[in-house]
Amino acid sequence: KGHLPDAAPSVAIIGARACSAYGRQIAEMFGRELARAGVQIVSGLATGIDTFGQRASAEAGGRTFAVLGSGVDVCYPRSNIGLYADTMIHGGILSEYPPGTKPSAGNFPVRNRIISALADVVVVVEARRRSGTLITVDAALEQNKDIMAVPGRVGDVLSEGCNYLLKQGAHVVTQTRDILEILGINIINKKEKNNIVLASEEEKVYGSICLIPKSIDIIIEETHLTPLKVCEILLNLELKDMIEQVSHNYYVRKMCDNGD
Repeated sequence: KGHLPDAAPSVAIIGARACSAYGRQIAEMFGRELARAGVQIVSGLATGIDTFGQRASAEAGGRTFAVLGSGVDVCYPRSNIGLYADTMIHGGILSEYPPGTKPSAGNFPVRNRIISALADVVVVVEARRRSGTLITVDAALEQNKDIMAVPGRVGDVLSEGCNYLLKQGAHVVTQTRDILEILGINIINKKEKNNIVLASEEEKVYGSICLIPKSIDIIIEETHLTPLKVCEILLNLELKDMIEQVSHNYYVRKMCDNGD
């Protein structure tokens, strides 16, 4: 349904279904910025990393393609029916199974080879050591595709697969520019200087926040400011679009949209 990928560069953004807030943020950043660079996104319409990368690409006006483990007329999971419809508009839905085929566990590992075949580069954002994501990577290696992985924290289950791939020789990816370089795409850095000036107490709070969700209690402990003052500063930083609350009283920095 929709269209087939064209000759433009293509990237598969894949990873854990039960991803972290950090993984979601990275997948969305890659999907959005690659779309703006004219790169097509290929994935499996699975929940988690696949969904966030594809949706960000579609929202940025990019071309995105989904390879299903069912017939092209069967959306799975049903929770992605909105993304399924958007993908038909912004790209296409592909499957080797006849229309009407219901999803089954055995179909998904098989279809992964098509995801990797359509991609020039396979990017793994988060993955467990044993997962369907690594099945896609195995297929990509057999097809002589470039593999990239986002490094993660030691001991983090969702980073075990990525760290394993890096030890096996996968390319490290920490920003969109890394992917573009592998694709041979040169993007002029249009980064503008951040003219937002923070007060010293705001600097303390902002400096305490990173890309890993951090609770307000830890922020208060690290900054030695009163709870009232920290709440006030957190609200101001959110209004300045510098941080976001990813769950109740847990905050992360917002990623830049320029590849840095």
